[in-house]
Amino acid sequence: MENTKNPTLNHAVRYDQFGHRDVLYIDELPLPSPKAGEVQVKIKTAGINPGEASIREGLMAKQFPSTFPSGQGADFAGVVTSVGIGVTKFSAGDEVLGFTEERNGQAEYIAVKADQLVARPANVSWEAAGGLFIVGSTAYAAVKAVNIKKGETLIVSGAAGGVGSIVVQLAKKQGANVIGLASEPHHQWLKDHGIVPLAYGDNNEATIKAALNGKKADAFIDTSGKGYVELAIKLGIPADRIDTVIDFEAAGKYKVKTDGSSAAGTVQVLEELAEMVNDGELEIAIAKTYPLNQVKEAYEELEKRHTHGKIILVASAN
Repeated sequence: MENTKNPTLNHAVRYDQFGHRDVLYIDELPLPSPKAGEVQVKIKTAGINPGEASIREGLMAKQFPSTFPSGQGADFAGVVTSVGIGVTKFSAGDEVLGFTEERNGQAEYIAVKADQLVARPANVSWEAAGGLFIVGSTAYAAVKAVNIKKGETLIVSGAAGGVGSIVVQLAKKQGANVIGLASEPHHQWLKDHGIVPLAYGDNNEATIKAALNGKKADAFIDTSGKGYVELAIKLGIPADRIDTVIDFEAAGKYKVKTDGSSAAGTVQVLEELAEMVNDGELEIAIAKTYPLNQVKEAYEELEKRHTHGKIILVASAN
């Protein structure tokens, strides 16, 4: 959705009350001007994430208080259009990816702190760049939390999703044996990345035990919820080697870890992940792209929770 008629306006995703994705709309806002230490970025792509839907629905109002009207979105990529006082690292025309803590990444333009941006490496696509921060930092933190070592066995639920598809690659990179639970259409992708794929079913415990063939798993990362924390406990995995990025109720009950984006959401981690993508060591699977003005449809697809990889909003094509 290119803003060509009036470059003084910024089309941005907004909502005025907690609710279903139907509360989302595109508003016309003044173009954001960079303050000292900030840059203005013309956004090309932006990620969407399950946590944003939970915030919008009011399910995380205590952790993330909202004021209305509220924007939405944390991760994005684009081109620097102007810089504020004191910014020396970037200049107009630079291609960047980054994150915002102001929930305003789903827009055509953003003013953001320069220290929340990194240069876009040449081999990182705009789609991968725009959706990297949240899923990448979440996966990075989860793998670190379970302290996986070379030769150990890690089980991952939701192994082909936005976070899970990165978790399995990072764990494999560290020399782990990885078993990934995913729907069957995604099994070939997992095999191609050295992961042992298992289908979800009525008896996941028996399926996993059969795959383990008498051995014990060392760690478990849950990216999908649905009782997998309890399953990990049943499999005899110690609580301090289980991490869930979604089932916080179960985490409280079983005292397992919940390390996610907030534990690794730094520009240093983003830069490290971007370099891995650039070097061909990490693939960011892109499930589908939507123009900014189809944000409702994008979240509808997201909430089906069957996509392989990231869903991306395209804010501008050039």
